[in-house]
Amino acid sequence: MASSEEVFEKVQAALVDALGVEEDEVTPEATMVGDLGAESIDFLDIVFKLEKAFAINIPREELFPDDILTNAEYVKDGKVTDQGIAELKARLPWANLSRFESNPRVQDFGNLLTVNDLCRYVERKL
Repeated sequence: MASSEEVFEKVQAALVDALGVEEDEVTPEATMVGDLGAESIDFLDIVFKLEKAFAINIPREELFPDDILTNAEYVKDGKVTDQGIAELKARLPWANLSRFESNPRVQDFGNLLTVNDLCRYVERKL
């Protein structure tokens, strides 16, 4: 099993390769979208590189809960409801949702995922 440091190094390498960013930009606290500039198309490449680096399978819905964020049962007036937050927490136990909970605007969800969250996800898969 890989150590947390080894996981971070492989995640960092995958992000540098996929996003064309500098290694020192990929810190544990960096957000995938806001800090590293990842776009939806980049996430396909990131997933591919992580699957290859760690020999794991990453189902899209485990990282990107689009079905929750577009479901009227979980979203009202552009914000994720309490029920939606509970569903996100159940589906994304590796993600820190505390900042998102304080103002759960659907449009801000993309700025939630950090490099550290991605590392925790990979560690759970290993």
